[in-house]
Amino acid sequence: MIKHVLAICMAVLLTGCADRDLMPILPDAVQVGTPLTVFATTTREMEPDGTFGFGRSDQLQMMELTVTIPPTHSPGELSYRHKNPDPHKNFAIAAEHPVASVAELRSRFIREQQENNWPLREVTIFVHGYNSTHPETAYRAAQMAHDVDLPGSLVMYSWPSRGRAFGYAYDIDSMLFARDGLEETIRRVKRAGAQRIILVAHSMGSALTMEMLRQADLHDPGWAARTLNGGVMLISPDLDVDLFESQMADLRTVPQPFAVMVSEKDRILNISGRLRGTNQGERLGNIKSADRLEKWPIEVIDLTAFNADAASGHFVAATSPSLLAVLRSAGNVSRVFGPVDPSLLQQILPQSQKVVNTQGKLMIERQQRRENR
Repeated sequence: MIKHVLAICMAVLLTGCADRDLMPILPDAVQVGTPLTVFATTTREMEPDGTFGFGRSDQLQMMELTVTIPPTHSPGELSYRHKNPDPHKNFAIAAEHPVASVAELRSRFIREQQENNWPLREVTIFVHGYNSTHPETAYRAAQMAHDVDLPGSLVMYSWPSRGRAFGYAYDIDSMLFARDGLEETIRRVKRAGAQRIILVAHSMGSALTMEMLRQADLHDPGWAARTLNGGVMLISPDLDVDLFESQMADLRTVPQPFAVMVSEKDRILNISGRLRGTNQGERLGNIKSADRLEKWPIEVIDLTAFNADAASGHFVAATSPSLLAVLRSAGNVSRVFGPVDPSLLQQILPQSQKVVNTQGKLMIERQQRRENR
C-alpha cells in the first residue's frame, strides 16, 4: 500500500511542473498526422488564456476539435506533450472551432456522415474519469476511436476534473456537479439528429454516468433506455457495487446492451476501495465475482488476461495492443451497439476468440500467439 502511495506522490511531482490544461493549436499537424474529428461539450470554466481548466461552469459549451494521430502511433499508445508537441511523434490539436447551437451541431454531424458514407447517424459519447484534463481527454478519445476504427461521430464530455493526482476529493464533487451537463449533452446530441447514441464511460466517469441515468429516469421513467438506444459501456468503473445496484434499481428499463468491463488486477481501483475503508479494496471495476449481478440485464466482461501488455492496468480496454487487435480484427465494431443480440461479445469478437463464463463474468482469454499490431 505504501509503495502505491509513493508512486502517486512521484506522479504528482512529475506532473506538477507542467500545465496540463495547455492545448496548443497546430494547424500544420494535419499535414503530418491522421486527422480525426472529436466534438466536445464541457462544463469546465474557460480561463482568461482560453484554456478549459478545473473551474466549474453552469454553462455547457460545445466545440469541434481536430485531433491528429502521429504516423508513429501504435495501438494502445498515447503520446502527447503539453508544450511544443511534435505531430510526428505526439497527438496534437490541429483546430478548435466553437459550435454555437444544436442546429450547427446537426449540420456538422450530417457533414461527417456524408463524408464517410456512414449508413446511420451514430454518435458515441465518451466520459472521462478522475485526474483528466480537457486536452488529455481529447487525445484519449481520439486514440480509442482510431485504434478500433470506430464508426460514427465522436463526442467527448469534458467535466471539470482537477487534473491532479491529489485532486480525488475535488473530482468526486465535480463528478456530482457534472450530472446535469452530461444529461444536457445527450439531449443535444439527440436533438441534433443522432439515430443511435452510445455512452462509454471510464473510471469515475462511470459513477457520473450512473448518477445521471438515475436522475434522468426518476424525472422521466424510461428515458435512459429510449435515448441511449445504442447501449452503455462502463470501463473500469470506480463505483461501489452496492451503489451500482441501487442506481440500477431506479431505472425503469436498463439500456441495451449494457456492458461492464473489469480487471481483477486494477491497482488504482484497489487503492480507491481501500481509501474508503474496505478491506478487500473492491470496486465494480475490479470485482472478483459478479454472481450477485446476474439479476440485472448486463454483461460483465473480464479483461484481466490482457493486463500483461496494457500500458495502464486501469484502462486495459484502451491500452492493451493485443485486445485492440482482437477488437479491430473482428471487423464488426459498427455492430457493437447495434440492435440487441444475445451477447455483446458475439457482436465484437471473432468467432475463434475463446470466452469463458465464470463467477458471473465473461472472461476473454488472450491468444498465446503474437497478435498483429
